[in-house]
Amino acid sequence: MKGGYIAIIGRPNVGKSSLLNVLVNEKLSAVSPKPQTTRFNLYGILNYEDAQFIFIDTPGIIKKVHDKLDKAILDEIKNAIFDADVLVLLVEPKLPDEEDLKIIELLKATKKPTILAINKIDLIKDKRILLPIMENYSKLFEFKEIIPISVLMRDGIDILLEQLRKYLPNLEAPYYDEDIITTKPLRQIVADIIREKVYLLYKDEIPYATAVKVEEYIDPEEHPEEKRDKVYIRAIIYVEKDSQKGIIIGEGGKKIKELGTKARKEIERLINKPVYLELWVKVREHWRRDESFIKSLNSI
Repeated sequence: MKGGYIAIIGRPNVGKSSLLNVLVNEKLSAVSPKPQTTRFNLYGILNYEDAQFIFIDTPGIIKKVHDKLDKAILDEIKNAIFDADVLVLLVEPKLPDEEDLKIIELLKATKKPTILAINKIDLIKDKRILLPIMENYSKLFEFKEIIPISVLMRDGIDILLEQLRKYLPNLEAPYYDEDIITTKPLRQIVADIIREKVYLLYKDEIPYATAVKVEEYIDPEEHPEEKRDKVYIRAIIYVEKDSQKGIIIGEGGKKIKELGTKARKEIERLINKPVYLELWVKVREHWRRDESFIKSLNSI
């Protein structure tokens, strides 16, 4: 059989997380219109009888490191590239600029088979515009394939999978059992769902100053002694300032109630069980500079 690790890389907001969700037919990765919604690598697994695709959704490649969080994000991207058997560079349907050129220089050093996927082609009325874009990229790097796709319309996804299969190694057995679709612990997926809602509901600096940790996750099926009729989840939303805490909570607690409702509904859809979600907001000054705290966000 064929199988291996495929890192999806690119600049922020090109649709990497949306692509992973479409490829594995499940909403695993947080998605929002704001850049840097993804902070840590997420593995999504697509199984066939004769193939296993292990996709790695990576954070958007940032221009400059400002703090420990930025450094952790860059380390995640480097780790994904190192672990991958095949790379997918996801771009928008535009001519490459200086930022794209820097990413391509990074690819040249890997010497790994790389496919260029040009996303958001649904935004282009005249598809002839794609030809000079594809030609320009082909002169910059020896991509194994150049594939126009639309994640939104699910256009070109089957072609992308078909081409990826060609460059995956041969395996004697799959890496993971066929019923596993991600290696990420459920607690971390829940934390990402909550943080995604923060990105969608709040403006300006608030999303970037926010971190989420799930402190308790009690499933009554696994812990009947708790005598609960719903999955109980207690999560802490960390911010850096008292003023940010007030914004998260909102007047009379209206904003955090809306956040909790939206997050709870998505968690229930994911686990197919009723949920009681309890949210707390705490101030942790300069958490983005705290390396040990950042590491704890990506561990159980």
